[in-house]
Amino acid sequence: MDTLSYKTVSANKSTVNKEWLLIDADGQTLGRLASKVAILLRGKHKPNFTPHVDCGDNVVITNAEKITLSGKKWEAKVYIRYTGYPGGQRSLTARELFDKDPTKLVEKAVKGMLPKNKLGAVLFRNLKVYVGTVHEQEAQKPRIINLKDIK
Repeated sequence: MDTLSYKTVSANKSTVNKEWLLIDADGQTLGRLASKVAILLRGKHKPNFTPHVDCGDNVVITNAEKITLSGKKWEAKVYIRYTGYPGGQRSLTARELFDKDPTKLVEKAVKGMLPKNKLGAVLFRNLKVYVGTVHEQEAQKPRIINLKDIK
C-alpha cells in the first residue's frame, strides 16, 4: 500500500491562493450574512483549510444600508461598550448604530464570529464593507458570489 498518498497537506503563507469576493447585502439577514462571510474570511470553504493560517479570501460587502434584522432586534439588540471611567458604560441599540453608520453593524456581526486572537484580527482586515454599490476594490476584479451557494 502506498502511504505517500495519505499525507496531510497544510497550507502556509506561500501556498495559499487568496481571491477577492463581492457580496451584495441587499435584503440579507444580518446574522446569516455574517456567518457566511466569516466562513469565507476564515477559508473553511476551501479543501486546504488550515486553522492557524490565514487561508481565507478577501471579502467586499456592498449595500450595507439594505441589511435586515428579524423580529424586534432593531430595538431589543443592544451594543454595550465601556469607556474605562467609573460610570462609563455606554449602550446603543441596533437602530441607533445603524443610523450612525450601517457598515459598523455588519462589521461588528462578522467580527464577533471570527476567532478572538491575533489571527482573528488579521482575518478581519480582509473585510471591506461599503454603503451603496460603489466600492474601492474595482482594480482587484472581485468575483460576485451568491451566499446561498455556500454551505
